[in-house]
Amino acid sequence: MSGIGRTSAIALLGIAGRRIEVEAHLSSQLPSFSIIGLPDTSLAEARERVRSAAANAGSALPARKIIVNLTPASVPKHGSGFDLAIAIAVFAAAGVVRPDLADVVHIGELGLDGRVRPVPGVIPMLVAARDAGAVRAAVPAGNLREASTVPGIRIDPVVTLADAAVLAGADLPAVQAAVVESPAAPRAAVLDAELADVVGNDLAVRALVVAAAGGHHMLLLGPPGAGKTMLAERLPGLLPDLDSASALEAAAVRSVAGLGAESWTSRPPWESPHHSSSAVALIGGGSRMITPGAVSRAGHGVLFLDEATEFPRTVLDMLRQPLESGVVTIHRAAGRAEFPARFQLVLAANPCPCGNAGFDDLACTCPPTVVRRYLARLSGPLLDRIDIRFAVPRVTPARIRAAETPITSAQARSAVTAARARMRERWRDTPWRLNAHVSGTHLRRRAFAPSADAAAVLDRGLELGTLTMRGHDRVVRLAWTIADLEAAPRPTLEHVRQALALRSAL
Repeated sequence: MSGIGRTSAIALLGIAGRRIEVEAHLSSQLPSFSIIGLPDTSLAEARERVRSAAANAGSALPARKIIVNLTPASVPKHGSGFDLAIAIAVFAAAGVVRPDLADVVHIGELGLDGRVRPVPGVIPMLVAARDAGAVRAAVPAGNLREASTVPGIRIDPVVTLADAAVLAGADLPAVQAAVVESPAAPRAAVLDAELADVVGNDLAVRALVVAAAGGHHMLLLGPPGAGKTMLAERLPGLLPDLDSASALEAAAVRSVAGLGAESWTSRPPWESPHHSSSAVALIGGGSRMITPGAVSRAGHGVLFLDEATEFPRTVLDMLRQPLESGVVTIHRAAGRAEFPARFQLVLAANPCPCGNAGFDDLACTCPPTVVRRYLARLSGPLLDRIDIRFAVPRVTPARIRAAETPITSAQARSAVTAARARMRERWRDTPWRLNAHVSGTHLRRRAFAPSADAAAVLDRGLELGTLTMRGHDRVVRLAWTIADLEAAPRPTLEHVRQALALRSAL
């Protein structure tokens, strides 16, 4: 049909992308430029960016009525990443490039000088384009490093609008311009601290290895200077490298968060927000653009909340749902966004304001009511979701002298990798790969139940009320992890006793 041009773009909501057909129509009426199809304010402003960029690319827009339609019209479109697709669709309608480029995805923001600027979220955009059947994507040259991490789709980096038009069949003179690089962003935090640096806390190191092997959440409770933060910082170094699917998912979240070329890493990420962080910073959200929070940026890695009792209780309780489901769903007027949130939580806290309550060798100056009120900031439902609750004692010269030979991070990671291989083999016919994620219903089946004497101990805890049903299931998960570290065929009474000991800090 004469006067119609088409290409494709991607609309993001969270890290879920939807392929959008960008149509442009030119008609012989009074000159104007309209964009329809539920654009937001920044997208509606693309009219002026496209007009100026086209003139500086050597092919000014015709003085005709231009209507650009983004379909499906019911899907909200946000941001300036549609600029390049709109310009190419108008060029197609004007006969400057091929008329139908629907099989090509165009991503990028246009500057007034015609250069193509990088945009956040390129990785999930390309994943969505590939899954929708696109074979080629034109992306800003400044996004090339992160775009190249997505397999299965051809990437054409473009510096200017003229470059993109020439790739689409235009006969335009070359325009020399410098690449617009992605804005500087914080590097993806990845820690590989050495475990052998921890001395005098052998039981704490053992708890850390168990947590790493099974993917269990931890609470480290102890006086100031006991080494809680030091222990937590060594957890990422005990975790195996991410597989390609997990690394791509983590990179997609960090790409949407604007980390750009630093999105990709094969090591588990680390997030440690300050205790003054808001609920939006921790969980995600926003008024205009829904962005991922720390729980999603820590996906397949570690979320460490130091001084956990200083966080507002309402903020901490927002962790309860993602800890169970591994997903954060955010509803806003602009739409509904879903982010992955399968992370390993580590909380560190003092037992009271002075930090000495509960330790015989330290004198606590806090009244009992103050101690109870201080720990009550960690709600019961949240604590019930924490598998390991370990009391970290103060390191003394006697403990250092009695310490065993320190285990290195490499040795611990080797044991963790072997234990996880046993888990994958056991759960190969299920949706789970780590013991911490297995449902309680599945664990209570006869084939996966602990030995009879171990089960009797757990049943007694349920009868006395010292264990909830969720707590019962978490003890069984811990017992399975301890058994996997020891290459035992199933949890025994000793494994269950060790698991109960790891939950005894409170």
